[in-house]
Amino acid sequence: MLELYLLRHGKTRGNALGRYLGRTDEELSPEGRRQLEGYVYPPAEALFVSPMKRCRQTAALLFPGRRQLIVPALRECDFGTFENKSWRELSGNPDYQAWIDSGGALPFPGGETGEGFRERCRQGFLEVLCWCRQGEISRAALVIHGGTIRSILSAWGEPKGEFYDWNPANGGGYRVACSWEEPGNPRLRILEEFGEQK
Repeated sequence: MLELYLLRHGKTRGNALGRYLGRTDEELSPEGRRQLEGYVYPPAEALFVSPMKRCRQTAALLFPGRRQLIVPALRECDFGTFENKSWRELSGNPDYQAWIDSGGALPFPGGETGEGFRERCRQGFLEVLCWCRQGEISRAALVIHGGTIRSILSAWGEPKGEFYDWNPANGGGYRVACSWEEPGNPRLRILEEFGEQK
């Protein structure tokens, strides 16, 4: 049985302002760094991270000295023209209203489709599982993004939930037990939640 920590990066300035933060490579805010100082996780045999600064900095604070294995497919969604803007700033934008009216089914203008993003994240996660199996890893941590965690757990989390049912706060996340008998179809049983859920 593989034990995994699915952890969302600490808070950035854009997070505090409620912005869509995907490809923007923000650093952790001073508040985000302070928040993470109170978090303690058991040591991980392997540490996988999104390539974004906010994830790499969070991983360095939570798992000091541990080598970070960067997985590009686990980065956050490309929000296109909505990138680095809040819903308030987008209010009155017809493209944004159309996206809202579609329930998020429309692609982000100039960015990724929701389904394309979720599939990318899931493939990246399956790569991580392959590395863990090959390395005979029993406990690993992934420091990634809220949307990435939602993509993974909406596919394989137990109990079952939809994409927006999984809402890790900055610096929070889930400890899961992973069993993987069928290729491409892991089971992720939630053992514990960390941090306040949004």
